[in-house]
Amino acid sequence: MSIKITGTGSYIPTEVETNQDFINHEFFTEEGNRIEHDTAVIIDKFKKITGIEERRYAPTQYNTSDIAFYAAEKVIIDSKVDPETLDYIIIAHNFGDVKTDNSQGDTVPSIASRVKHKLKIKNPYCVAYDVLFGCPGWIEGVIQAQSFIKSNMAQKCLIVGAETLSRVIDKHDRDSMIYSDGSGAVILEKTIDPGGIISCISASYTLEECNFLFFGKTYNNAIEEDTKYIKMHGRKIYEFALNKVPEAMKLCLEKANIPITDISKILIHQANEKMDEAIVKRFYQLYGLEVPYGIMPMSIKKLGNSSVATIPTLYDLILKGEINDQSISKGDILLFASVGAGMNINAFLYQH
Repeated sequence: MSIKITGTGSYIPTEVETNQDFINHEFFTEEGNRIEHDTAVIIDKFKKITGIEERRYAPTQYNTSDIAFYAAEKVIIDSKVDPETLDYIIIAHNFGDVKTDNSQGDTVPSIASRVKHKLKIKNPYCVAYDVLFGCPGWIEGVIQAQSFIKSNMAQKCLIVGAETLSRVIDKHDRDSMIYSDGSGAVILEKTIDPGGIISCISASYTLEECNFLFFGKTYNNAIEEDTKYIKMHGRKIYEFALNKVPEAMKLCLEKANIPITDISKILIHQANEKMDEAIVKRFYQLYGLEVPYGIMPMSIKKLGNSSVATIPTLYDLILKGEINDQSISKGDILLFASVGAGMNINAFLYQH
């Protein structure tokens, strides 16, 4: 008996926002000073650091609950699961439904309740709830679902990561170019097939790190408004992630007593290409090894950072053959890992 992912699905918005689309933006520093560098120079530097060339934005008529529903529909078809047999619907997000040009999040009813409603599930014992855990929210949802199944509280769970970050960005902040929209979903269930979740780990660093990501006003002091936007202390997050994420990945691996050389792929939150590369390099350095070629598939170049959606969408795209030169075979050992607001870190080891 094992606990395995039996289906995947994702919704990738069709609206593409390229780096060039930011060329007329006026960027300011955190202190409110206008950045005098030519915008083309800012964009070029941004691309070199993050690896992002373009990102996807949800159409104005779609909200977080809509795109979560679209991913849920696809995974139900992929897994051939009767939605009435689902025990839990767990939706990871951070800002709820946010209308275009209005950064106020709407979370009542929960996004999970809205998705269950859209799926037309009648079963009242299919429990729907949200997870707010920063970018690691989808992994945390998988870890929670695994615990429910392991303790015989559930047989089948739907876990979705969905975000419309394009609705909560300050266009005068350079970091606004990082964020994107999307959703990804999996069905996790008890099965007689071998493999599945092998080990997992979660951590929250809040003493000094709590406000590395936060909501704040626009950097353009000439604008008088009460609107708050997603903000971050990028250098602090980079240093934190580089020091703490490889350590958590190592602990997850050691819990399973599996050698690092058995790992086939590392699916890490697509936050920043250089940061992810540095994390994985540090992880292998802990074992005195070089990073194997092709171990870390990336989608950030074309999809940007869609927070909780980055890992499940990446996983789905690999399985559907839509990531160049990347594939996952039966029996492969995968390490999923994420870091984000909280500051939270988590990981799970999985045999496909």
